[in-house]
Amino acid sequence: MTNETATRDALQTVDSNTFDNAVLQAAGPVTVEFMSYSCAHCRVIEYPLGQVARKVGPRQRIYRVNVALEPMLAARYEVTGTPTLVMFRNGAEIARVEGPPPQEAALLQAVKEPFQVPA
Repeated sequence: MTNETATRDALQTVDSNTFDNAVLQAAGPVTVEFMSYSCAHCRVIEYPLGQVARKVGPRQRIYRVNVALEPMLAARYEVTGTPTLVMFRNGAEIARVEGPPPQEAALLQAVKEPFQVPA
């Protein structure tokens, strides 16, 4: 398996059948990328977001939802543009970032910051 394949595999897709179990009932922090393969910006952040998923896992899971196939999930979370990252803790949304920058460092900060406990 190549490094690029491993990175891509770090981002698992959830759908309406698996979302509640994987995201809302998960122990620990979860980030969901609402994306579409027709979205150029989504394709640009796929690799760096996969790198982030490899860095934070297994302490934090990162999933993706393809809004073209799951419009009801996108509507349920009022996602109006892609990519949108939504962070969950104990089944509740705690933060979101719309159109995050494609740099790995910026994505890492976006997915970790909402879960950090203030000093």
